[in-house]
Amino acid sequence: MAGAVLLVEDEPELARIVARELEAAGFDVRQAYDGETALASFAKQPPDIVVLDWMMPGMDGLEVLRRLRQTSALPVLMLTARAEEVDRVIGLEVGADDYLTKPFGARELVARVRALLRRQERLQEMLAADRSEGTSPLSFGPLLVDPGAHIARLHGETVDLSRTEFGLLHLLVRNKGRAFSRAYLHDAVWGEPAVEGDRSVDNTVLRLRKKLGDLGDSIETVWGVGYRLSAHARNDGI
Repeated sequence: MAGAVLLVEDEPELARIVARELEAAGFDVRQAYDGETALASFAKQPPDIVVLDWMMPGMDGLEVLRRLRQTSALPVLMLTARAEEVDRVIGLEVGADDYLTKPFGARELVARVRALLRRQERLQEMLAADRSEGTSPLSFGPLLVDPGAHIARLHGETVDLSRTEFGLLHLLVRNKGRAFSRAYLHDAVWGEPAVEGDRSVDNTVLRLRKKLGDLGDSIETVWGVGYRLSAHARNDGI
């Protein structure tokens, strides 16, 4: 099978057509016709991707999406009859990865699902690489990070770091100049997707900046994205 799809659509005929096309493309399709059933199905057996209708009686697709995003970062494709840009933006801001406006072609739907799954696969490959710390010591100006000994030294003095602080610092030092989203950092360092409202990454960055003193300014905020370590150490000569 190409992957497991949870299809949440309350219109029986449309649900039948979409399920048929996805199954013909090799996907394993489970169906739910309302929000409560969708959440129960997801909790029992998470799929690889969710295809979610926005306009449903009772709990609408937007509320289902909000609840899914409290515990999961799996890709979600929204189906909507709402063509207004503001509505699409709301869906994306709540956490949809992509959307299709009704009416839509079956081949485009299948292509969007495949594209989202490929993106998710690449993300998992990147995460696996970023979670593989390696053992070689790395330097950043006056800072030395030694993953083999699990120790960081600044100007030769040991910096007292927690496991997550060390993991975050090592990831940033390995990828100087690379911007990371908060969600990605949480997934890579904590080993699990962040839940809505989680401030773990921000709080850990604040502690790291404080512990690194003047060098802490090298951990830069990338507005609208997350954080990065500057390509070159600031206050290198201090």
